[in-house]
Amino acid sequence: MSSGDLLSFLEGLKEPRVLVVGDVILDRYVFGEVKRISPEAPIPVLNVDQEELRLGGAGNVAANLRAMNAVVSITGVVGSDSWGEDLRSLLEEAGVDVTGLVTDETRPTVRKSRLLSGVQQILRVDWEESASVEGEAASAIQAHAASLLERVDAVVLSDYGKGVLTKAMCAHLLALARERGLPVVVDPMGDDYSKYRGATLVSPNRSEAEVALGCVLADDDALSKGAQALSEENGIENVVITLGAGGILYRAADGSEGRVATKARAVYDVTGAGDTVVAQLALHLGAGAELGDAVQLANEAAGVVVGRLGAATITREELSARIRAGEAPRGKVMAPEHLDELLEEWRAAGKHIVFTNGCFDVLHRGHVEYLRFSKSQGDVLLVGVNDDESIRRLKGEERPLNALEDRLEVLAALEPVDAVVAFSEDTPKDLVEQVSPQVLVKGEDWADRGVVGREWVERYGGKVVLAPLVPDRSTTSIIDKAREAEGTGS
Repeated sequence: MSSGDLLSFLEGLKEPRVLVVGDVILDRYVFGEVKRISPEAPIPVLNVDQEELRLGGAGNVAANLRAMNAVVSITGVVGSDSWGEDLRSLLEEAGVDVTGLVTDETRPTVRKSRLLSGVQQILRVDWEESASVEGEAASAIQAHAASLLERVDAVVLSDYGKGVLTKAMCAHLLALARERGLPVVVDPMGDDYSKYRGATLVSPNRSEAEVALGCVLADDDALSKGAQALSEENGIENVVITLGAGGILYRAADGSEGRVATKARAVYDVTGAGDTVVAQLALHLGAGAELGDAVQLANEAAGVVVGRLGAATITREELSARIRAGEAPRGKVMAPEHLDELLEEWRAAGKHIVFTNGCFDVLHRGHVEYLRFSKSQGDVLLVGVNDDESIRRLKGEERPLNALEDRLEVLAALEPVDAVVAFSEDTPKDLVEQVSPQVLVKGEDWADRGVVGREWVERYGGKVVLAPLVPDRSTTSIIDKAREAEGTGS
């Protein structure tokens, strides 16, 4: 499809119903800063300042589907522990139907703790039981799946090798799906793909495909032959191999092949990128898309989530914005929905991003010097601008004197400014977190007021810089002088 056709498909996409079956994992991220080495052993000491729980494994697939407005059910196993309760709660908060989630008192909830200094992982700790799920728990999963399959459009088997998707379980689920004519998309694990026989599609990455085939896929010819072998030897209709920066190669059931090239972009974290691809493929195939078109959409989506920290998701609006951003060149004034694309381009080019923000109502010399200073702190300068309503809340009904559109265009005309974007909140907190700049700049008059976004930026190793101000230069003083002049008739 062309970009226009992809956008039309997304706009017409209703709410496909998808069942996810597999290994649910609780991801725990512990953020902090390393400032010293332990006196007890030659290891870094992480001073923790925040921790966060997220969905991993099959749970992240479900979260990706929900972010795209799919109706999602999940079945898998959690332990009878607080981690299982946390995982169940996260799924419910995401809007996932958890009636098929089985509690197995004989095994713990699978969980992974990632310890990060800034954005750098320094350690991962896993708690897991990978033995096959059998007996009552397996029977319960099969019963739930049989019931849930009656009302879905597609199925995902998310195999992380933690025991849910045994060969017997896969055979049972695939037989049920075939009876109902449902597409089944598999995120595989291990070297035996015969257990996925009858699946509509299997989606390994390059290294996973190499493990399954027992050989290195060093070039395009080897990849093509490998995809063919995975399909023909294991009775799988379609094969999709994700290649990271190399894009995605796919082989269709009729023997035709294609490759979707990736765009240059910075990769912050590949955690969960495969989950995004699988979720997108299931969503679009379930909605009737052709394989090549589903792969194209999945590739675009994965290109966004790898620029985010940890297992992440993408919404329909974000995916549409990414596709639109590739349609035509743009100026310095950025629509908020196109900002992620610009940031990815800058990061891919290795640019040192500087961010600052303000009202910039009546531009004066102080603003120009401030923006010059800001640009000097890095390679590219992004300026966040309060919209009209937020300025009225902050400064009163008489402000701003200049409308948002005018303020954006004037700022964009200044040489130090590389891009401008509006925001509607009272503070730029959300925008700072979206941009995650290497340098956050504010005026030195903020020294005692607390710079919004400081903790976020410093947490991943960025820095906050206070810019010197030009004395007696401010929008307020200009307005006051104008009023005084008006009052004296001069």
